[in-house]
Amino acid sequence: MSLHELPVLPHVEREAFRDAMSRLGAAVNIITTDGPAGRAGFTASAVCSVTDAPPTLLVCLNRSASVWPVFRDNGYLCVNTLSADGADLSTLFGGKTSMHDRFAAARWQTLASGSPLLEGALVSFDCQITQTLSVGTHDILVCEVLALARSERAQGLAWFDRGYHTFSRQDAR
Repeated sequence: MSLHELPVLPHVEREAFRDAMSRLGAAVNIITTDGPAGRAGFTASAVCSVTDAPPTLLVCLNRSASVWPVFRDNGYLCVNTLSADGADLSTLFGGKTSMHDRFAAARWQTLASGSPLLEGALVSFDCQITQTLSVGTHDILVCEVLALARSERAQGLAWFDRGYHTFSRQDAR
């Protein structure tokens, strides 16, 4: 039986889905870009690896977000995974604060693409957007990793049950 032959079944309600997804913990990331369309950044937990050959990850971005056209037009981004002390910066990049004030709150470098790399991030993935898939309200940005930078920080920041939590390498043991 192919996917096109499957029977249509009812879907869960939006709020029930959102509540269930709050129990799916994820690393907190600041996604940044800089290029001809301008400089922009936003907070995201919807980031995951796709494959290591070639090194590829995905980022989900709501098409109604004010930053969406900047990412679409620049074609490059950097995924900056926050360390445990990044909750305030995450909140800043997740709100309605001006881009100038967002970027002024931290120190930045660049790698291959020119997208801002957060100093002190656990890891930063400098990427080229190679594909975009539209699903519902969001675009899934498929991103090939051009370069990366890692820090020696031992604690990361996660989003779980609608709040920030820290984790460390020791927690995994």
